[in-house]
Amino acid sequence: MKNYFLAVGMVFLLMAAFITAAGADEAAPAAGTPAVQATPDNPVAGSVSAGVFNRYIFRGYELSAHSAVIQPSVTVSYKGLGISMWGNIDTDEHPTQSFVPDRKGQKSFNETDLTLSYTYNIDKLALTGGYIYYGTKYADETEEFFISASYDTFLKPTLAVYRDINEYSGTYFNLSASKSFQVYKEISLDLGASAGYFAGSADYWKTYERSTGAYTGKKYQAFHDGMIKAGLTIPVAGNIVIQPLIQYWFPLSDKAGETVDGNSYNFNGKLDDSFVYGLNVTLSF
Repeated sequence: MKNYFLAVGMVFLLMAAFITAAGADEAAPAAGTPAVQATPDNPVAGSVSAGVFNRYIFRGYELSAHSAVIQPSVTVSYKGLGISMWGNIDTDEHPTQSFVPDRKGQKSFNETDLTLSYTYNIDKLALTGGYIYYGTKYADETEEFFISASYDTFLKPTLAVYRDINEYSGTYFNLSASKSFQVYKEISLDLGASAGYFAGSADYWKTYERSTGAYTGKKYQAFHDGMIKAGLTIPVAGNIVIQPLIQYWFPLSDKAGETVDGNSYNFNGKLDDSFVYGLNVTLSF
């Protein structure tokens, strides 16, 4: 119940951000998500980054445990077109309620994602559409299309919708906001929050029923994951920044964290309260 009231409060905060008056302070990227920004004089922009964290959480699902993960990425944009590659290296794979290792107890480069996107700007409104390929070793590879709208005002609200078109057919909605504050010289404090809703449409998402002792129930639909985060952006040399950060993930509803007779109500695994902490280093060009 505590998480429910926290989730409702956060959703109202995010909704309020959409109607904040224009002309508020410009929001900087949140910790862990450095932006790639091109200019008319230099239409090509990019970044290379590497992060080290205590675990890997994706949409609330715990995809690593009891080990450090290393997450490299490369992003390039040109006049609104963007391409990025992101990877996850688990230094010592252990199973979780949502994760079956491909190399239990060993190091594994177990995910490589490719994202293609296009962003169209209308004053402070940024509209983005794109495609994501998930190259996962621990699960069937899959693909998504997505669209998002972001408004560059106080809290920089962003609404994104993702649709799986392959192995795990379903739709995921995510509402997020972020704000940065200068705290010392060029060092900023970066705050953010997000709330997700998931609606499964494939039989994969059928839920656990006590009467049958199997996943034969209605397809999983629920307010899914919530996340709040804080970090610092610290310039160190030229175009290099380091970003220590911490995130707190939690289920947004009872369904998201529910178990029935020791089995996760959601076939993909229940969500737990989890902390992620670590450090990201980014070189922009």
